[in-house]
Amino acid sequence: MTTLADNTPAVRPPNVVELIAKNDSKIIDVSVYSGRAEIKRLFKFTVNVGHNKVNISGLPNVLEYDSLRVEGRGTATIHDVSISETPRAQEVSTSPKLEELLAKKYGTEKALSRCKRAISTVDSYMKTLTTQHVVAADLETVTRNIDAVAQTLDQKLLSLEGELQNLDEALDVERGTLKKPHVDDALRLSALIGVFANESGEVEMCLVYAVRNASWHAAYDIQVKMDGSDRPVTLIYKASIVQDTGEDWEDVRLVLETAAPTFGLGIPTLSPWTLSQKRDYAVTMSRSADFKKRKKESAYDLGGVHEVEESKSDDLAFYSIQGAPGDVPPPQMPKRELVVSSKGNITATFQVPGLISVPTDDESHNVTIAELNLDATMSWVAVPKKEVKVHLTAKIENTSQYTFLSGLASVYVDGSFISRSDVPAVSPQESFDCPLGVDPTIRITYLPRVKKINRSTFSKNVNHSFYQRITIVNTKSIAIERLKINDQFPISEDSAISVALANPALVMPVLNKKGEVEVPKPLNIGDGVIAQWAGADQPDVDLEALGKDGKFEWICSLPSQKKLNLNIAWEVNFPQRSDVSGLDWP
Repeated sequence: MTTLADNTPAVRPPNVVELIAKNDSKIIDVSVYSGRAEIKRLFKFTVNVGHNKVNISGLPNVLEYDSLRVEGRGTATIHDVSISETPRAQEVSTSPKLEELLAKKYGTEKALSRCKRAISTVDSYMKTLTTQHVVAADLETVTRNIDAVAQTLDQKLLSLEGELQNLDEALDVERGTLKKPHVDDALRLSALIGVFANESGEVEMCLVYAVRNASWHAAYDIQVKMDGSDRPVTLIYKASIVQDTGEDWEDVRLVLETAAPTFGLGIPTLSPWTLSQKRDYAVTMSRSADFKKRKKESAYDLGGVHEVEESKSDDLAFYSIQGAPGDVPPPQMPKRELVVSSKGNITATFQVPGLISVPTDDESHNVTIAELNLDATMSWVAVPKKEVKVHLTAKIENTSQYTFLSGLASVYVDGSFISRSDVPAVSPQESFDCPLGVDPTIRITYLPRVKKINRSTFSKNVNHSFYQRITIVNTKSIAIERLKINDQFPISEDSAISVALANPALVMPVLNKKGEVEVPKPLNIGDGVIAQWAGADQPDVDLEALGKDGKFEWICSLPSQKKLNLNIAWEVNFPQRSDVSGLDWP
């Protein structure tokens, strides 16, 4: 007779597939962000019909659990995914090889000790030989035999010492091997994936996960040619990649991402804005002895009636604040709260051509994103009153389709390294200033200032006239177009002191009929030189403040091997016998 239990099919245990990530899969794609990376790892394995448990070990410890995704191809369904961590292996202090080496060392040390004692015995025996023990005819034979024994012992001593040294070196190597962390100590995570297959066969499974300890940043080489080329700047855009995830990225497609998570970007809300009449609150202080005499009295104030309560201690001063009925109590002091803010970054994606390998060594690995020829406008700036050095600056325009991220640049001028400079974040068609160091081919002489004093017997004031000359020489083989020389004259802070700029004869900005600030045009000095108030050509300048600080500038064009003289003159008028501070300030 057949029972129902006999007809029930036996439950098959799930098919277990054991995979090691490093050996049974390959990383195919890596996207590197700032501080993390996204890995795509491809597996190929065979499943049986029904339930399969796929255990993937050797995943990196820096894997972010919530980021793990599983994508599959084939006639199977992914049921569940879980992650576990393999406990760290305990440090091993000994091994069979170490025990064997220690035993050999012990035996060698014993043999070495015996050999040394034998040599000492031979030496002692030689010292005790006399004519009473050895016949003169046998002396040569005895001596020869002793020398042979001593030579054999010496060779054995050298051999044992060499063997002992080799054993010590082997012991150091073995102990170092035992102390060294396991090769896969950084790969102790495992993923258990349930897969149900309708038929047996090979399937492909892709694990996508994020890891920490990986980042990249932008770096640049800026090469500037001063020969008057149309596009004088060559910018080499590089990426410096660093990763210490525990996994080597071998022959992978690499993408560099600049996107970053943004926090606190919700639309702000407006809180109610209310107005109310201020109330004064009286503060009454009294000693308890005085209070007992006046405990039934009332104190009247602008805020209403304030009843004074009795203190519980005669030794303590009493403080009471109590408003009249219906009064609004003072607001509670607000506490400082932490605010999460975010700054939006320029977002760009860079695909590194071909395949690339980046080992897990926590070292920088540079790849070139692009080599670009860019437009630039050269300008020279000097403040000879402070120093006679001429600083060269290039205003570089990003005429490419690439977005420049902030990073450090190595700057070269005509093939010579000049300096390191910070490159800001720059979008296409935007410009940035790049300092190119000091240009020694433009020489400036700031001559001593000349002062003349004019005192008139018919005037109560005294007049001081100042003259300053600046000499500039262009020793270049080419002309320069934008040489900016900054200087200043004093500004009076006293109504009794008047200052007038005579040369260059700049005019202060004035208001026109519409009430708008009208900036005078730059003053043409001649010979390719114009003068203007400092910052007049800047887009964000405060027009009303132009000239009020006494600062001005010349913009010069200077041919090759030519000399230029710039003159400054101003007058200061103030009452006689006045002590004016800052008059001769350098």
